[in-house]
Amino acid sequence: MSDDAAPHHGTANAEKSPIDHSSREVASSNGSSRAKIPARNVAFQPPSRYQTRHSLELDDYFAGPRDMQKHSKLPLFMRVHGSVMPKMILPLTFVGAWATAIICIDKFVHNIGVDTVLLTVLGFVVAFGLSFRVSTAYERYNDGRKYWSQLTLTSRNLARLIWLHVVEREDPEHPEYAKRDLLGKISAINLINAFAVALKHRLRFEPAVDYPDLSPLVSHLNGTMAKSADQTQLRHRKPSALKQFGDNLGITFAQSNPRKLIKRAKDNLGNLPHEVLSHLTAYIDNAIQEDKAIPTLCCQNLAFTDIRIMADILSGTERVLNTPLPLAYSISISQITWAYIMVLPFQLVAKLEWVTIPATVVAAYIILGLAIIGREIENPFGNDVNDLPMEAYCNEIAADLDVLTSVPMNEYKKFTLDADNRPLFPLSYSTAAEWENQSVEDIREALKAKATTSSKTMELERRKTGLAEIQVV
Repeated sequence: MSDDAAPHHGTANAEKSPIDHSSREVASSNGSSRAKIPARNVAFQPPSRYQTRHSLELDDYFAGPRDMQKHSKLPLFMRVHGSVMPKMILPLTFVGAWATAIICIDKFVHNIGVDTVLLTVLGFVVAFGLSFRVSTAYERYNDGRKYWSQLTLTSRNLARLIWLHVVEREDPEHPEYAKRDLLGKISAINLINAFAVALKHRLRFEPAVDYPDLSPLVSHLNGTMAKSADQTQLRHRKPSALKQFGDNLGITFAQSNPRKLIKRAKDNLGNLPHEVLSHLTAYIDNAIQEDKAIPTLCCQNLAFTDIRIMADILSGTERVLNTPLPLAYSISISQITWAYIMVLPFQLVAKLEWVTIPATVVAAYIILGLAIIGREIENPFGNDVNDLPMEAYCNEIAADLDVLTSVPMNEYKKFTLDADNRPLFPLSYSTAAEWENQSVEDIREALKAKATTSSKTMELERRKTGLAEIQVV
């Protein structure tokens, strides 16, 4: 199928990836003993390379969020995945039947048409209510996206601070110190990733810790409430085919309470993202107080500031989740909308006659479509097709952290004298090593020429020299 493919996120990848839990023994360098190589996931894929399916199954049209990496070539008006059309099948069928009944009564029994002035009066009220509903829902959706964008920024800043500013001890007599410090930094950066994943599950009312993308990140955190709880009571039960069908069509009686796992649990489930932040704070405090690994006061303040921002993000997303549009507004807007749709055929039958049926269905599609969109994006953290793709956000954070830790801290300091470093490009193609042979005055004069030389002169000189080096003296 050519529509957007369904997401295939890291959680599914983790479920299917076989892991070699057995360590292999290899001979050491001197041949006197055998060292163990740590176990490795033989099917590992970096988060930035997670694959997605190229086709959609039937259920994928109702499941979300959408995979943002996929691109559909279909025109927007022809797309199904991401549309609210499946949830409008039953309401539009009812509206069509209602309009048919009205026109039949009007034609064969008694004239029941009313003046169209009512259409104008009620139309204004309905438009005002829908505008308020949709704008409020999109504001919540946008707030959720802003919080995740802020989390991505803060995660990068805190991870970079830990990786580059936490000192690794170098003691020839105790080489284990350096290894311990390195593993400590990696573990702390993993907690940043764990916070994002735990926040995703918390916002979806998934209180367990044995999810494939979360358990390896938090299973070593002793004392967390969710880990101590009975995990068997915190798993979703597979719905029946009839209930799943009704949920896909938006039938309210078939929809489950999203908080049912939390209500069913008998244990205190705690707040896992907050507990992850507590462990991360303990690491920073230990690095400052005991190990003296963050000697700069500015970096110490930045570390605690980033953790505070992450706590603010936790509270902000919980605010968006737990304070929907007041129920009175939602009920009133829904009643006003349906009242307008039900009265609409009475106002159209006199002038449109049998055309009243398709006209009412089209009008109901427009009105109910806006109402359903507002209801769907009101909670941007769920599993609806148009909700925020939080799996993609978590994968993006994990990929950025992996790239950061792939380069040793000291390697970041060596770029200035690299053979490919051309500090005065495009004025000069000379490397930094070649510029070291010049005086400071020559370098400053070249910098001045770089700022004042006209681009036309430079292009002319390059053509003359055939893109040779332009040495400024």
